[in-house]
Amino acid sequence: MADFVVAVDPGREKCGVAVMSKADGALWQGVIATEQLTEKIRHLAMQYGLTTLVLGDRTSSGKAKEALADLLIEDKKLEIVSVDEHHSTELARQYYWREHPPRGLKRLIPLTMQVPPVPVDDYVAVILAERYFAAGN
Repeated sequence: MADFVVAVDPGREKCGVAVMSKADGALWQGVIATEQLTEKIRHLAMQYGLTTLVLGDRTSSGKAKEALADLLIEDKKLEIVSVDEHHSTELARQYYWREHPPRGLKRLIPLTMQVPPVPVDDYVAVILAERYFAAGN
């Protein structure tokens, strides 16, 4: 099992991406346009020396896996591991609110009734990597 991975929550228009360390958590995370996915993964894999890609198994995962399957990093293919995305978006919203608690009068509204003001796909990618590490792949 790799101690460092790049995790991807694939989508039709945008993807959540996170570089994760088993010991230190998220080293980098962001939401990118789907058409930038291959180049961004290449850049992150080279920058962090990554060999394993964790990929969500739901929306657009087939297309993403197809696009990333032939990606070479220093003449080696990335190992692609699929991880279950079940309930990851709901959990990602909780992660978002934990890191960015509401301010002002919004503090009085229950978090379950609020929607984060930005996409949380990058937090989904963090959750996918955490599930990969927890499974001991």
